[in-house]
Amino acid sequence: MLYEHDPMGPIARFFAPLAGYGVTITQFFQPTATECYPFEPAVLQPRFHGRHQLNRYADGLEKCIGCELCAWACPADAIFVEAASNTPEAQYSPGERFGAVYQINYLRCIFCGFCIEACPTRALTMGHDFEIAKFDRESEIFEKDEILVPLSEGMLQPPHPMVEGLSDGDYYRGAVVGATQAQVDWVREHRPEDESLATVTVVDYLQEALK
Repeated sequence: MLYEHDPMGPIARFFAPLAGYGVTITQFFQPTATECYPFEPAVLQPRFHGRHQLNRYADGLEKCIGCELCAWACPADAIFVEAASNTPEAQYSPGERFGAVYQINYLRCIFCGFCIEACPTRALTMGHDFEIAKFDRESEIFEKDEILVPLSEGMLQPPHPMVEGLSDGDYYRGAVVGATQAQVDWVREHRPEDESLATVTVVDYLQEALK
């Protein structure tokens, strides 16, 4: 009896049944918070984890180096990565390797974000796109061309050499701000029909260093 509540008086016993409705009654006078999705756009938080995307550097090279750390970190075994070696004739990312095959099985993905935490180059991030439901299971396995972000304005379509004089470490540290004339000349020599040649923005790194 030491921890028993004090007995209620007659007034308390009278209002006791109404106490449970207190929250409900107060909500009658609050604005409606119902979201009318899909007729109205969903309200997402800034840190919402949606569909994955593979990012690029400012000159167009891919950030993914095919290290497979995202696949190892995935608790649902939803990611498959197969790396390949960069060559002077086909340089897709800074350094020695790039992700030649990249698949995400969204039938398994639990959107935990462990993969983006494990990525050493910030190649893999998660956007706000969550409308990825399909009518067949095969369509839920996204390939690299569906995950890799398209070229932004001013980028040069890879493969092409790295910025001359810079290492892969310089890329990771954010030293690359755009494509150089040497990169443009290389693509024009090997792929003169490349559409990105018409929109690429050439950066003079010497002038950038003097700023």
